[in-house]
Amino acid sequence: MLEYRAELILWALSGSLPFILMGVWSEAAQQVNFGLSAIEFARYFLAVYLVRQLTVVWVIWDFEREIVDGKLSFRLLQPLDPVWHHIASHIAERFARLPFILGLVVLFFLLYPGAFWLPSFRQLLLFTIASICAFALQFLIQYTLAMFAFWTEKASSIQEVWFLVHLFLSGAIAPLEIFPAAMRSIVMWTPFPYIINFPASILTGLKVDVIQSFGVMLIWVIIFSIVNRWLWLKGLHQYSGMGA
Repeated sequence: MLEYRAELILWALSGSLPFILMGVWSEAAQQVNFGLSAIEFARYFLAVYLVRQLTVVWVIWDFEREIVDGKLSFRLLQPLDPVWHHIASHIAERFARLPFILGLVVLFFLLYPGAFWLPSFRQLLLFTIASICAFALQFLIQYTLAMFAFWTEKASSIQEVWFLVHLFLSGAIAPLEIFPAAMRSIVMWTPFPYIINFPASILTGLKVDVIQSFGVMLIWVIIFSIVNRWLWLKGLHQYSGMGA
């Protein structure tokens, strides 16, 4: 990961959509009362950028390629579940990307000094825990969808459809605070808000039910873990790659 730092810079910059949305919502907040000020929108979307950088997952494309190319056969010969190779590469990439993320955060505060704030130790601790859990949930969801690569050559197409729903319901486009109450109460029982909105809200001090949020995350982790293992066992019987 450290060897390809230039590529990491491009990937870090490619996740700059939250900064574009920040400008849109901050300007709109000056005209319409959304319940959040322009500064709060700026802080929220900075937190969204951080969360997205910490929770980004691409395991479905790697796993799909291993299935199509027959490379999974070599992984199966090792006394280790292949998922740990993907987890290790994702974690390594986080540490390699960290300096670029911090650089963009510093640049953000230089351009928007009025948005600067210092989260409390409790906020930072909960944000760290929530981000780790969000990454675990995001990884588990995408790895579960990747299991369909045993039956189709384009499992990533399923991920693209899932991503569209995720984009609107996760808080990446707009804070869930401004959603209608009825819609928000339904969305909060889905896994989407806990991947972005939950950690971002903690960091920026927005109102959030921490205990309920972690509880719902745990429920979805258990559900996707069960589905993942079932699809994995069924998929191995279906797999016919070279050397399998």
